[in-house]
Amino acid sequence: MAVCQGIRLERVAGRIRESDIALVRERSRIDEVVGDHVSLKRAGGGALKGLCPFHDEKTPSFNVRPSHGTFHCFGCGEGGDVIAFVMKVEHLSFVEAVERLADRAGIQLTYEGGGVTIQRDRGTRSRLLEAHKVAAEFYAEQLASPEAQAAREFLAERGFDEAAARQFGCGFAPGGWDKLTKHLLGRGFELTELIKSQLTKEGRQGPIDRFHRRLLWPIKDIGGEVVGFGARRIFDDDPIQAKYLNTSESMIYKKSQVLFGLDQAKREIAKRKQAVIVEGYTDVMAMHLAGVPTAVASCGTAFGIDHMNVLRRLLIDDDVNGEVIFTFDGDEAGQKAALKAFEGEQQFSAQTYIAVAPDNMDPCELRQAKGDVAVRDLVARRTPLIEFAIKAQLKAYDLDSVDGRVEALKKMVPFVAQIKDRAKRDGYATRLAWWVGWDDEAMVVRRVRQVAGGKAPVATAQRVDPNQIALGVDVDGPPRPNPRDPRLVPEREVLKVALRLPEYAGPLYDSLPDEAFTEPAYVALHRAIREAGGASSGLAGTAYLDAISQACSHASVRSVLTELAVEPLAVKQNDEFRYVSMVIARLQEVQVGRQVEDVKSRLRRLSPIKDADEYRALWGDLVALEEYRKALLQQSAGVL
Repeated sequence: MAVCQGIRLERVAGRIRESDIALVRERSRIDEVVGDHVSLKRAGGGALKGLCPFHDEKTPSFNVRPSHGTFHCFGCGEGGDVIAFVMKVEHLSFVEAVERLADRAGIQLTYEGGGVTIQRDRGTRSRLLEAHKVAAEFYAEQLASPEAQAAREFLAERGFDEAAARQFGCGFAPGGWDKLTKHLLGRGFELTELIKSQLTKEGRQGPIDRFHRRLLWPIKDIGGEVVGFGARRIFDDDPIQAKYLNTSESMIYKKSQVLFGLDQAKREIAKRKQAVIVEGYTDVMAMHLAGVPTAVASCGTAFGIDHMNVLRRLLIDDDVNGEVIFTFDGDEAGQKAALKAFEGEQQFSAQTYIAVAPDNMDPCELRQAKGDVAVRDLVARRTPLIEFAIKAQLKAYDLDSVDGRVEALKKMVPFVAQIKDRAKRDGYATRLAWWVGWDDEAMVVRRVRQVAGGKAPVATAQRVDPNQIALGVDVDGPPRPNPRDPRLVPEREVLKVALRLPEYAGPLYDSLPDEAFTEPAYVALHRAIREAGGASSGLAGTAYLDAISQACSHASVRSVLTELAVEPLAVKQNDEFRYVSMVIARLQEVQVGRQVEDVKSRLRRLSPIKDADEYRALWGDLVALEEYRKALLQQSAGVL
């Protein structure tokens, strides 16, 4: 006994023959019917499983048994036979579900009390779908009329021939006020049904067609039923300025749940584990004709969570399978669309990417300009969406300056912290450090983790040196560097030779820029040495150190001066010149290493294809810097 038999007895008694209902169940393979909405894979024991279409889930718990003709979800408890599934998934009455399945199986139903000619319920979902089917046929016929010449030219100019127009059901809404309305009334539909279906609306002098003198695309649900239309403006004297008009929402058309092209793309999406999201009807056509049959587009609204859920069921999104590729224009509007997509991207466990065509072309324009291969290459050269979103925002900062890097990190650390997947979050935190050119990757990862955990980044408390307090050193100047910090050893040693062995350091030291030092106190001391005349000043001993002390801007810097002036040097007698040269070469190598990382960071932000000239120039700089760095390493080998 079928699960939904109680509903049948209550609602259909005396209408459809019992034998016909049984025949519909027999000939409607539940795995094929469910497969129009859910991607199924083998689960053992003759069962199939997929993501439930009736509730949101990440792990498949929806099971289908073809041998029994039943389905059951162990997550939400929904279950039944093939008729119950169609009723639930398409929001149909029992009669409508049986009629839908009968049409699919080619079964002619007999209605008790009137035979096959008995009139179906007025205003039902099935009636509205039937009206749209007839309307689509009418519009397709009108596309061949003389009045539709401009519509045909529009398609031809974009590379779509008559076969392409037929494949996607393109049509034309004729002029006049009520040609479609009269046609549908002549086919037995009632005016209330046409208004309810959004095909007709009330005008000032009676009912009129909703669309006039526009190129049309039928919008179909996942089962292939026409539920609405998208209409493109093609005449300059069209009083409605909007480029596109779409059917208003109705009993059968919910724009947040419908994707143009999905009826043709669903099987390829399930097969290839890939869905390509484009922005318009012609883009879908161009993608399919170019060999990307997984392309779909939202209709009259932004791509949203409901659209994602439809695709997830086809992808069987389970943290491993599937990828979703968004195509947006490369301009500012496209970048905003990408950032908006990022907000919803995490509804997918599938890998999510973005593909941006060169010169801000959309897929249709790209196909016209460069052919089908270019369209396929666009998809193949996709970039992870999170990476694109980060890099798009980094363009607003001067990453060649320290201040720009700091500001970029302030902005982007909270952004990366939004990534819910912990492993991805840490990975992109590391990549963020690379792209920005920040040496301390661990610090960036730590900050991202703190923000993701709901904690503001904790500033490390500055430990005040008790020796500075004892000497009355002002604590508002640069703090005393940690003498045991291995990263600062080259800077410390170079300052020591400049203070202790100025006669050997001389011009070689004086040529060092401020950027060679990273610790604020060391930078300040280096400037003080330069202001005192530098290592080449000719001063020596106490007079030299006094001149430097007077040039120090803070007492804390003078404290570092006296500390370094007495700290021992690891140099042998009669080896001073070689030691000084090696120490300075080591510091220069560290500085060049930072420059190398800067160039690498800039290269990571460029595309070798789109930014070919700049990429090659930077690559040449990188090679030269690496050679220079190698020479400095050889010169300083073994010194520290």
